[in-house]
Amino acid sequence: MAEGRLVIGTKMYSSWSLRGWLAVQLARLEVEEVVIPLAGGSTRAIQDATPAGLVPYLEHRGARVWESLSILEYCAEIEPRLWPSDPVQRAAARSMAAEMHAGFRALRTAMPMSILNRFPGRNRTPEVLADIARIEAIWREALLGSGGPFLFGSRFGAADAMFAPVVFRFLTWEPELQAMSRDYVAAMRAHPLMQRWHDEAAAEPAEWRLAKYEQVPGA
Repeated sequence: MAEGRLVIGTKMYSSWSLRGWLAVQLARLEVEEVVIPLAGGSTRAIQDATPAGLVPYLEHRGARVWESLSILEYCAEIEPRLWPSDPVQRAAARSMAAEMHAGFRALRTAMPMSILNRFPGRNRTPEVLADIARIEAIWREALLGSGGPFLFGSRFGAADAMFAPVVFRFLTWEPELQAMSRDYVAAMRAHPLMQRWHDEAAAEPAEWRLAKYEQVPGA
């Protein structure tokens, strides 16, 4: 029986929804999934369904949680293994997650998440390349310290969930990446939850597609 609900946007495009959804899945919360397509009258529908007028939004056992990072922290109270057990690694993981939450605006704007598309070589502005370089530096630091294949070891955790939309972005836009980053992208993409999100995005109705994310940039 469902103990609440998770409100998310279109799986093809909603990067923030992916983060919250992964946290809920990793913590094995029993909640109803409510998908609001990011097209047509979705703005009003999301405003009516969520306190902040944004997705994702979680209701669980009386708790009302919005913002992806807050959902991750809530889920980590139920499943502490979302964060590393070592306090030094846990501090690093939280810092990396917070940086992802607050930064990388150039990458977000120029390379939106559009899961089924491929736009190799496009939109590689200096600002985007600087964001990518910083992301690769974060990944390298974590992977060298943990041994991988995920950022903090063998378990897919909260920090990985925060960077999951970046993985899908890199698969769509195909920027040049270092070998360690390519290996991490491959490990993330192969995870069953990432595969499930991809498959469910592919199964969404065609009328949920948004032209601004589907057309080749500059075409």
